[in-house]
Amino acid sequence: MSDTPKFEVIDRRKFKAEEEQEGARSAAPTPAPEPSEAHAGPQLVVNETAQESANEAQAPGQEEAQPEMPEPPTAEESRQQKSAYEASAQRLEDIVRAQNPAVGAQPPVGFEHLVQQLYVSAMIQMGAGAQEGQRPRVDILGAKTTIDLMGVLAEKTKGNLSEAEDRTLQTVLFEVRMAFNEMTTMITLQGMQPPQPPPPGKR
Repeated sequence: MSDTPKFEVIDRRKFKAEEEQEGARSAAPTPAPEPSEAHAGPQLVVNETAQESANEAQAPGQEEAQPEMPEPPTAEESRQQKSAYEASAQRLEDIVRAQNPAVGAQPPVGFEHLVQQLYVSAMIQMGAGAQEGQRPRVDILGAKTTIDLMGVLAEKTKGNLSEAEDRTLQTVLFEVRMAFNEMTTMITLQGMQPPQPPPPGKR
């Protein structure tokens, strides 16, 4: 099976109607099955879901049904939404600058900001940035996900980046992978060490 995440769009109105029909069926009394002479004695009961899975397994080569996705926005809808977003962002910036007159206009967000954001997230997940005297909080699995996202970004943007953008992404990706390797090595070594004996009691 593919590891690609499956997305399902649910029509809430249809879902509610199905719930009402299901409630009506569950409220109705179910007649007891009549005993059959041909099937006397214990019988194997197969769950419907398990049966469906078995049927799918018995039909190799059958393509998985793709979930229905909503229609993408039109070019005009996207243009209007972008204009509304930019107007909202400008109002927010005006409020911030009114409260802090010394703050200048924010520079436009570029590709390097995306790379920097992912880099900072990965390093924080590996325990960087902890205040002095505090124990770092490490989310090594979260760091792996962030680093994998950077790898996907590098793969999907191959050939579409400037030389400076590609150099920045490759350098940052190299650094976070190296930090991840060091962190996992340290975690492995700590896991292999025998537990420390308790301190001797006072006499």
